[in-house]
Amino acid sequence: MMNMVRIGVSLVLGLSTLLVGCQDPSPDKASLEYSQQLYDGCVQCHGENGEGNQAVGAPSIAGLQRWYIKRQLRGFKAGYRGWHIEDLAGKRMQPMARALKTDENVDLVAAYVASLPPTNPAPTLEGGNPETGKIYFATCVQCHGENALGNIDQFGPPLAGASDWYLLTQLKNFKAGIRGTHPGDVTGAKMRPFSMTLPTEQAMKDVIAYIGSLSE
Repeated sequence: MMNMVRIGVSLVLGLSTLLVGCQDPSPDKASLEYSQQLYDGCVQCHGENGEGNQAVGAPSIAGLQRWYIKRQLRGFKAGYRGWHIEDLAGKRMQPMARALKTDENVDLVAAYVASLPPTNPAPTLEGGNPETGKIYFATCVQCHGENALGNIDQFGPPLAGASDWYLLTQLKNFKAGIRGTHPGDVTGAKMRPFSMTLPTEQAMKDVIAYIGSLSE
């Protein structure tokens, strides 16, 4: 099995990797087959196609950028994601991430998830004003990009096409200190003060409505 994992890759993406300081290779067919087997442990919560399941707090993950998936899986493994007592969904992720015993396995799962077509989850939130949200989003552009497609240089993940309920949950978590306050969570600490620029839940819904409009 390990011989199959180590088959050489044929393409290299022009994307610098946050975690290892080199380019992420495009996975070959054999690696993707093995990584799909590893992903079987994720299906119960995130779905066969990475579509997510709000009932268990599992967001849509299909098509997320590979570097970001690796970053989050390593965060769960290290314990700085899901550490807070009120982050129940995060705590459920910790043992799943730790089941990926090697860094190679983390990379393979990340490659498989990134290869899945985005599912573009249907909106679940109501009452958000995208015009007001555009004003709030001005502070987000530097890290997440003008079109919310992410910015690896600033460690900002893509937001466009994300589950809106998940974005609201994470904004609340950052603002409440449930996320972004662990000493090991450097990028989370960077995000927390920006969440505090959103004074109310309505403001959060407004900016999420604007992000949603970018995917239309």
